[in-house]
Formats: sequence, C-alpha cells, structure tokens
Amino acid sequence: MRPLGVVDIVYGNEPSIPLRALLAREDGFDHIDPLVTVDPSTLTLPVGCPTAFPKPIPGWCSTPAPANAEGMWERCVRWFRAAPGALLEPWAGAVVHSAETCRAMMAEVPGLALLIDTGHVADWGEDPVELMEFADHVQLRQGAPGRTQLHVDDPDGVVDFAAVGRALDARAYAGKLSVEYFDLPEHGWPCVDPRAWALDLATQLRTLS
Repeated sequence: MRPLGVVDIVYGNEPSIPLRALLAREDGFDHIDPLVTVDPSTLTLPVGCPTAFPKPIPGWCSTPAPANAEGMWERCVRWFRAAPGALLEPWAGAVVHSAETCRAMMAEVPGLALLIDTGHVADWGEDPVELMEFADHVQLRQGAPGRTQLHVDDPDGVVDFAAVGRALDARAYAGKLSVEYFDLPEHGWPCVDPRAWALDLATQLRTLS
C-alpha cells in the first residue's frame, strides 16, 4: 500500500488546523490535505495536496470544478488556463462530471491535471478505475450512483479499491492517496462520523498492500 493521507475536513469538528494534523498523525496517516492558505510549518504532518477554493491558483493545489450552470464551463476554462499546475476535481454536480467532460476540459486547458475522488466518480455513475489514467492525486471513499460517500462496508458501495490500486500500479502512478469523508448536510453530504468512517476505510486499504 502506498503512503496514505487524509483530507483535513475529516476532522471538521476541530477548528484548529494544526490540531487536525496532530489527530491525523495519531490516526496513522502519512500526510494531510488542508487549504492552501495553511502554513505547512505549523503542521505535524507533511502536506499532500492542498485545496484552493473557490477558484484555482497556480501551482500544486486542487480546486473543485464549478457547479454546472450557465457560463460556468467557460469560467472553468478561464480559471484553469490562468492557474498552471493546479488540479481540477470533477464531481457529479459540476461542469466536469464524467470521463467525457474530463477529456473535454483537458482538451480546452492544455496540461490540465486532475484530482480524482472515487466517491464522486461512483456518484455520477461511472467506474473510478476508468478515471485513474487521468489522476495526479487520488481521494478515496466508498460511494454509489447518486451517493458520494458511503461507509466502506455499505453493501450498496460500488468502489473496488483493490481494482483502483491495480489501475494505479499499471500506470506506475507516483502520486499520493488521501482518504476523504465530511459532514456537510447543507450541501447534501451528511456523514454521522467522518473520522470513524475514514479510519475504517484506511484499515481496509492497508490490508490490500
């Protein structure tokens, strides 16, 4: 198993980002993915892939694609052309929400890199394995069509993490892996215990090594 990190929002009940990093280290994670505005020197773990929100900035950081609405495709193209090195994260409700739209956006923005979240891919109804060829950073969680995040043991889950690992091995993927769960009911993504779900997934992922 590759080194496994965690997105800091897993510890969203804790407002202190340095304490989130400390909790992540105690939970056995190898890196943490906070907002790009966080000073890495304040953290007890190295940063994997930070997030810039709501729009991308140049350099190694990720930003979710904008929501699917009139004019947003063109805005996304402008934003990422102006932010070389930034990673775009597709999701089901975004202008980039499928393998087809991933390819189309990469054609519009030469050199564009992607963050692929297995839960988002499962949500929009495709197999995350097929998207691993595009990934410069990978976020892991269980999901299903219409459901971005499920517990790793949920029988409705469709993400085959062993197959994801094999797909990454086949392309000699050199990037990082991060577990992500969050409790954002106001956005339609509730989770009763993101930390416990992240740890349960991490435990299973480590058995695949």
